[in-house]
Amino acid sequence: MDEKILAIYCLCADFLQALGHAEAPQQKMSDAEVITIAFVAMLFFRGNFEAARTLLRAPWYMPHMLSRSRLNRRLHHLNDLFVTLFELLGHTWKHLNTESVYILDSFPIAVCDNYRIPRAKLYRHEVYRGYIASKKRYFYGLKIHLLVTKDGQPIECSLTPGSYSDVRVLKTFQLDLPEGSHIYADKGYNDYELEDALLEAVDIQLCPIRKKHSKRAVPPYFAYVQHYYRKMIETVGSLIERILPKTIHAVTAAGFELKVFLFVLAYSINCL
Repeated sequence: MDEKILAIYCLCADFLQALGHAEAPQQKMSDAEVITIAFVAMLFFRGNFEAARTLLRAPWYMPHMLSRSRLNRRLHHLNDLFVTLFELLGHTWKHLNTESVYILDSFPIAVCDNYRIPRAKLYRHEVYRGYIASKKRYFYGLKIHLLVTKDGQPIECSLTPGSYSDVRVLKTFQLDLPEGSHIYADKGYNDYELEDALLEAVDIQLCPIRKKHSKRAVPPYFAYVQHYYRKMIETVGSLIERILPKTIHAVTAAGFELKVFLFVLAYSINCL
């Protein structure tokens, strides 16, 4: 664990130095240390910032530890840096993905069990009630829409209310991918107009698994390739779920969304 914590800190410090990031002179804890606490909490303590803070306040780690409330405020203040780091890692994974094969899918993140929805405080709208087709059950919360390489490294991520359809969110993705790329997805991403637009405009082929009686059925060998690559995104979902707690503790919706995004970013760092 010590070596991994040191590696995470060095990555954060080098990242901030490369950005030319300026810090307030009165800060006793650097932003690199604050970001390190967040990643240690995600990777080793299932998102428990207090457990990570208790571990890292040791003299050989970070003796000038922030209070619980101050640490929370600093983390929210650094939200833009987390997004920048995710995009930088995504650019690295794209560069290493020489075959230009990508996989797209969404994962539900429940705020609470269904029977607790009337008492939910973070979100109070039906737009957050989604449906998990694979489990044939409803959930209340968010969806992580994730684009990864064929080796499972995250490229692009989006958080939406649970009821948002996959195709609707796909239209908001940047999809800044090399020409000739293939994106494999499940049945929820079938949209013929979008497929034609991507192929014509940027030479990116969207290859969702076809529904029954589809007007654009694919041959059996291509269907096999689609299902083969689909296994990788399912593995990514399992690996992210492995570091998630049973219930993500948060007081505000912004705090909940920050934690969910940090879990995805921590997974991306764990791919290094």
